[in-house]
Amino acid sequence: MGRRTLLVTAGWLAAAVLATLIGVAAIRLVGESITGTPGGVRSQAEVERALAAPEPTPVTASPAGPGIAASSPPAGPSATPGLRRSFSTVGGTAVAECVGADVRLVSWAPAQDYRVKDVDRGPDDDAEVTFAGPAGEFEVKVGCIGGEPVARPGDGD
Repeated sequence: MGRRTLLVTAGWLAAAVLATLIGVAAIRLVGESITGTPGGVRSQAEVERALAAPEPTPVTASPAGPGIAASSPPAGPSATPGLRRSFSTVGGTAVAECVGADVRLVSWAPAQDYRVKDVDRGPDDDAEVTFAGPAGEFEVKVGCIGGEPVARPGDGD
């Protein structure tokens, strides 16, 4: 009986070691997609190039909607219809562009601890997204004036 127990134990240990080795090999095969940084690790030079890109723009307060900040590229020859503009609230951020006389939301993202409650992306005379979270609901409502996206007061404002 002792010999049989010894064989069973040795077989069980061999199976456990084999299963562990197969698991480790599978993780190494899949590699970075499970444990790594999405898109890989960037070098300092790559980070500096990304930060130096002309895309980031200053945020200025928008008089059209309380609690909404808008940003856009500086005015000048590049300020033409089809311009994209970013609008931010405590609940999240939306990017809009004008399509003729209509506006459409290009993208939107809730802030941390917020979710998207409702979206009307357009194109229409106005487009809006509502973010809901711990501090309440925040609406980004936009329209177009002169081919440029502008914040509009939401319902009840």
